[in-house]
Amino acid sequence: MKTIPIAIVDDHTLMSKALENMIMENPQYSVIMNHPNGEDFIAALEKASELPAVVLMDINMPYKNGIETTEWLTEHHPNIKVIALTMEDDEKVLIKMLKAGAKGYLLKDMQPSILFQAIDTVFDKGSFYTDFVAQKLLKVKTEDIKTASLLSELKEREKEFIKWACSELTYKEIADKMFLSPKTIDGYRDSVFTKLEIKNRVGLVLFALKHDLY
Repeated sequence: MKTIPIAIVDDHTLMSKALENMIMENPQYSVIMNHPNGEDFIAALEKASELPAVVLMDINMPYKNGIETTEWLTEHHPNIKVIALTMEDDEKVLIKMLKAGAKGYLLKDMQPSILFQAIDTVFDKGSFYTDFVAQKLLKVKTEDIKTASLLSELKEREKEFIKWACSELTYKEIADKMFLSPKTIDGYRDSVFTKLEIKNRVGLVLFALKHDLY
């Protein structure tokens, strides 16, 4: 039976040591590296005689966090599989970690059996995602579809109005910039508010910044 070499990268010493002890009780796995941050891990990795097959990666760490470290691994050691092991359940963090190259994402309060299942699956098949991750990704995808639908309803002049609305100009000054009457600008404003389901100019600015319209 082949032993799977594992690395743990986590700045919580008590957590990482307990995790290492638990894993080492199973002869199918071997913890060959345990470091408190990405910077120390990378330095040790470049000198190591044996590389881990799977890395259990915390996200919030000093010096080099889990996202940065995963990006580095994806570029320099693409065969090393990263499983994010974290308390972060925010979909934005999840997406960043997956984009960085993580092949799994687990919350630290999961059952040990799920951890071992994730390690085995990532090692054998390349990726492992729990129902929690699937639900988060579905939510993000649904929001993306809704946003795309909202943006598709905007006319080019309405998009131009949104850009001007993100400035400090008054609506009358925006009308002058767009060579339109204040009444027409009021019409654009009301139309944009309705289409984007927002109630005021602050909401419009936030929407524009979030979706790179400004």
